[in-house]
Amino acid sequence: MTQRRKAVIYCRVSSTKQTREHDGLTNQKTRCADFARHKGYEVVETFTDDVSGSLIDRPGMKSMLAFLKKLKGDPVVIIDDVSRLARGLEAHLELRRAIASAGASLESPSIEFGDDPDAKLVEHLLASVSQHHRQKNGQQTRNRMQQRVMNGYYVAAAPYGYRYQRVLGRGMMLVRDEPHATVAQEALEGFASGRFENPADLRKFLQAHPLFPKDRDDFVRFERINNLLRQCVYAGYVESSGLDVSRRPGNHQALISYADFQRIQDRLDGKIHTPFRKNINDDFALRGFVVCGECQKPYRSCWSTGRHKKRHAYYLCQTRSCSSYGKSIKRDLMEGEFEALLSQLAPSEALFRASRLMLKDLWDHRAATLAAQAKALRGRLVEIEAKVAQYLDRVLDASVPSVVAAIEGRISKLEEEKLSVKDLMSNSAIPASSFENVARTALAFLANPLNLWRSENLEHRRTVLKLAFLDRLEYVRGEGYRTAGLSLPFKVLQDISHGENGLAHPAGLEPATIGFGNRYSIQLSYGCL
Repeated sequence: MTQRRKAVIYCRVSSTKQTREHDGLTNQKTRCADFARHKGYEVVETFTDDVSGSLIDRPGMKSMLAFLKKLKGDPVVIIDDVSRLARGLEAHLELRRAIASAGASLESPSIEFGDDPDAKLVEHLLASVSQHHRQKNGQQTRNRMQQRVMNGYYVAAAPYGYRYQRVLGRGMMLVRDEPHATVAQEALEGFASGRFENPADLRKFLQAHPLFPKDRDDFVRFERINNLLRQCVYAGYVESSGLDVSRRPGNHQALISYADFQRIQDRLDGKIHTPFRKNINDDFALRGFVVCGECQKPYRSCWSTGRHKKRHAYYLCQTRSCSSYGKSIKRDLMEGEFEALLSQLAPSEALFRASRLMLKDLWDHRAATLAAQAKALRGRLVEIEAKVAQYLDRVLDASVPSVVAAIEGRISKLEEEKLSVKDLMSNSAIPASSFENVARTALAFLANPLNLWRSENLEHRRTVLKLAFLDRLEYVRGEGYRTAGLSLPFKVLQDISHGENGLAHPAGLEPATIGFGNRYSIQLSYGCL
C-alpha cells in the first residue's frame, strides 16, 4: 500500500480578538482539511497564529518550520489563501523561502503554486493585492480613529477608572467604571493637592489599595503611576500625537478638573521622582515631618527589642555632626507632646461660632464673585474665538511658509487658552450644595483637629500635619517642640483669641455703622454666639 503524503495546515488571523469572537481559524482549518482529503494527503499537524500578516517573526510559523525539518519525505504546507500566509510581498517571499528551506512545498485550494513565470506572476500579484488591502485598511482605520478623536472621543484602550459602553447614536464611549473611577479620582486629586508629596507616596497608596491593578509580581511600578498622572483623559480631554490631533474637550465625564491636571503636570515637571521607602509606615506618623531642633534634619525612627524581647519604638537623630546623634526619643513621648500641641489649636466655642459666621459671609461673597467671573470669562471666550477666526482668514491669504507657521502657532496658543478659559468657566459655577453640606467636614476639623489625628489612619494623620502647620516642626530632645508655624486658618483663630484680630472699630468708619468686622467683635465680646 502506497504511503500517503504528509501535510500540515497553517492558519492565521490578525488578532487575538478574532480568535475569541470569530470563527476565522475554524473555517480555515475546515477548508484546508477538505482540500487535503481531496488530494489524498495525511494531515499530521495544524499550526495557527493570531498576528498581523505584515510580520515574519511568528510563534506558530516558527513551530511549523521546526516541525517540518523533522518530517521525512516531501511534506506539504496547506494554506487557505495567499493572504493567510502574509499580507505583504516581502513577507510572503521570505516565508516562501523559509518553507522551501524546511523541505516542504506550498499548496492552497485558492491558488495553484508553481515555478513557471505565469504562476509566479499570479502569486506575486495576489501577494501585492493582499499587501494593498492591508495598507488600505490600515489607512482607513487610522482616518476613522483620527476623525473620532477630533470629535472628542477616546479611541485607545480604556484607561484605569473607565470602561467602554455603547451609547445610542455615539458608538463606544468612555464611562466611569466604579469603584475603580473613585480610586483613580482620589489618587489624582491627592497628588494635585499635595496630599501625596511625590509619585513614591502615591505609589505606596495605590500599592496598598486592593482595587488598583498590580503587575504579575503584585507590584505597582512607576511606569503605571506616570501613565496615570500624565493622561489628560482624566480631566475630560482627548489628544493623540500619533494621529496628529491636538488636545481638545472630550465627550466623556472627567474625573478631575483641568486645573488639577495642570497642577499635576507642573509638579511632575518640577520635582524628581523619589524611590519608595518601605520603612515609612503606620508605626511612625511623625517621621519626615518633625526635624531635630539642633541640626534641622528629619528624625529617623526604629524599633528596638529589650532584654525581655519586648519591642520599643523610638525616634532618633542620625546626623553624625549633631550633638544629639544616636540619642533616641520614645515615640510615645514625642507623639504625646504633639497631641498636646494639637489640642491647643482648638478654638473656644464662641470663637468657633463667630468663625463659622465669617465663613458663611465669605461663602456668599465668593458666590457673587464667581458669578461676575463667569461673565468675564464668557466675554474672554468670545474674544478668543474672534481672534482665531481672524487668524484663520490670514492663513488662507498667506503664501509664505514661515508666515503660515507663525499664524498656526498663534492659533494653537489661542486654542490652549480657550481650553483653560472653558475649564475656569466650569469651575466658576456656583456650588450646587449648600454651605452647611460643603463646609461640614472642614468646620469639624477646625473645631478640633485632634479628633482626626486620633483616627489612627496614616493618611488622616498626614492630612492633619499638612493642614494645621506651614512647615515641619522642630523638636529638641529634653525640651520639646519649638514654636510651630501654623497654617492660615489656625493662625487667624489664635490671633483673634489673643486679641490680635485687627478688626475695625466702629469709630472711624464712614459712615459710622457696624461693619463686617465689628459685628463679629461685638458678638464675641458679649458671647451671644
